[in-house]
Amino acid sequence: MQTIIEKLAAELNETQAHVKNVVELLDGGSTVPFIARYRKEMTGSMDDQQIRKMSDRLNYLRGLQQRRDEVKSAIAAQEKLTEALEKKIDAAATLAELEDLYRPYKQKRTTRASVAKERGLTPLAARLLMQENADPVQLAEKFINPEKGVNTAAEALAGARDIIAERLSDSADIRREIKALAQRKGTLVSVAAQEDKGVYEMYADFSEAISTIPGYRVLAINRGEKEGFLKVSVNIPDEQAENIIAGSVVRGNNLCSKEVEAAALDAWSRLIYPSVSRELRTALTDAAAEQAIGTFAVNLKPLLMQPPVKNKVTMGLDPGYRTGCKVAVVDETGKVLDTAVIYPVQPHNKVREAEEIVTRLIKKHNVSVIAIGNGTAGRETEKFAADTVRGTDVKYVIVSEAGASVYSASKLGAEEFPDYDVSLRSAVSIARRLQDPLAELVKIEPRSIGVGQYQHDMPQKRLDETLSGVVEDCVNSVGVDLNTASPSLLSYVSGVNGTIAKNIVAYREEAGAFTSRKELLKVPKLGPKAYEQCAGFLRVPESKEMLDNTAVHPESYKGAKELLKLCGNHIAALPEAIKAMGEAKAAEHCGMGVPTMRDIVKELQKPGRDPREELPPPLLRSDVVEMKDLMPGMELTGTVRNLVDFGAFVDIGVHQDGLVHISRICDKFIRHPSEVLKPGDIVTVWVLEVDQKKKRISLTMKKG
Repeated sequence: MQTIIEKLAAELNETQAHVKNVVELLDGGSTVPFIARYRKEMTGSMDDQQIRKMSDRLNYLRGLQQRRDEVKSAIAAQEKLTEALEKKIDAAATLAELEDLYRPYKQKRTTRASVAKERGLTPLAARLLMQENADPVQLAEKFINPEKGVNTAAEALAGARDIIAERLSDSADIRREIKALAQRKGTLVSVAAQEDKGVYEMYADFSEAISTIPGYRVLAINRGEKEGFLKVSVNIPDEQAENIIAGSVVRGNNLCSKEVEAAALDAWSRLIYPSVSRELRTALTDAAAEQAIGTFAVNLKPLLMQPPVKNKVTMGLDPGYRTGCKVAVVDETGKVLDTAVIYPVQPHNKVREAEEIVTRLIKKHNVSVIAIGNGTAGRETEKFAADTVRGTDVKYVIVSEAGASVYSASKLGAEEFPDYDVSLRSAVSIARRLQDPLAELVKIEPRSIGVGQYQHDMPQKRLDETLSGVVEDCVNSVGVDLNTASPSLLSYVSGVNGTIAKNIVAYREEAGAFTSRKELLKVPKLGPKAYEQCAGFLRVPESKEMLDNTAVHPESYKGAKELLKLCGNHIAALPEAIKAMGEAKAAEHCGMGVPTMRDIVKELQKPGRDPREELPPPLLRSDVVEMKDLMPGMELTGTVRNLVDFGAFVDIGVHQDGLVHISRICDKFIRHPSEVLKPGDIVTVWVLEVDQKKKRISLTMKKG
């Protein structure tokens, strides 16, 4: 039997040595960002996604092995573990296969078959299975026993058939064939459960092959069923399924064979179909959820990694109707300078007064850009802002406010802004989201950021694990300023948990700004292991040691300084100096591997570099387009907001995002929009169709 290391290496197309190293590092408490960034020689330069994939698969295989041992132990205790069965158990590649093998030996609650066995009908079932040319009724008469509840030959035969049916239902081979049939020819079927179909009109009379149905449809159907609008079933061809079961056991065409055939048909309709259909529904849902979680992760990363709009005084507008639009002005560092409440839209319509307040705040604080939340009343507030700043140098940008209310009402929001009400905190958050999306969004539960679909239908533990991993990777790839970072941001740094993050801030407030990375070791509960994991991701601009403000890990400082000696401390000449010596020789001379050396060279050339700055900046606007202005064929520039399985939603400056169907994204075939797009991309689109009534905008990225 393959070891787990061998399986992982084969499945992930990695060397066994590299896989073994990753497993040992993970088991030793190293985090994924640390392994991906600072142990490249040991891992073959696997990135964070590859390592997380390996970690997930490692956990599954270990769980499978643990269950395999439990199953073998349980069967052995019954003295039924044969060499052949043990080989099958060892070869089981999934938990489902393993459970099918264990099914005949599992302790069951009371069933029709177990009752029949208690009544002494097992020998009769065995005689029927022999399918001799005998009269089943005469065979059954010998088992009539009123004291055990068997009053007639017919009752005896019924009990024997129940025993045979359960035995067939418990057959791992039969279940495997039935599942294969379902995968080939099965369909998921939904029909309306009531006259009111709600938003599930298209699923009121729906059927699609199990092998091809996309995950988002599975989740939509599941939700419709949960809400009582749909009835859902799995359709597996009955005749073919019955042939599989009967064909495995029926021999000949005598009266005993007919009894066995009847038991086979009963096994299908009463036992196997309900069980297999439940398993298939669960498998479809699990696969759909995993796909949706993957889409959520794909969308979340670009959102977190949006380029910050730095060094600009920013005004945040949190739109609202009855309660007004909340205004917050923050300086270049995110510090709140001023707040206000204006009423530029219905039912108040105090437009003139609102213009005066906003204009005064812009002039007073030299505001450069306005961030407008995209929620309720956002469309009207955008038009008001565009009219107010027309003719000035002030630009505006629409910012997703998903989760802003969650943050505002949270304990963290109250701690940050105890003197502001919930709505004003939202306005501050919206302004800061533009200035540094990552630093602000880490304050919100990732699932509340609003870049996925059906997030409430996901396994929440798995969703949280995946999304937290995405946030962790983003935070560590950017790096964190040790002297300005919030506890929320610090808690995502490799090796830093919530307690240590609070201790870092408490130490900073008591002792003053950190002056070196080494000073981290004075923080309570931050020991050598945590220091090893976090030091490279924390920046200390105030340190006398230049390397403390780079992604160079302290363990490599000596090697980095040797590199600088090669070029006489002239960093611009470093690539040539390495080339002259030879890359491998230069790395050996400096006591490091080639991948680590390459990373250090990049850091020395651009110390404090922010990888987000290499991405396209947010699209700043100065005028507004209304839905009624859109015409088919119109060319527009927009920002990709969200990716779903069937397409991409693009913000084109109208309150309603437009949809580019997956078939209209590019000329080549793609399985998912994420193959060519990511949230935050600036794209050119053309209007295909505008439905004012349904508020739908169809777009294309294919010209002509």
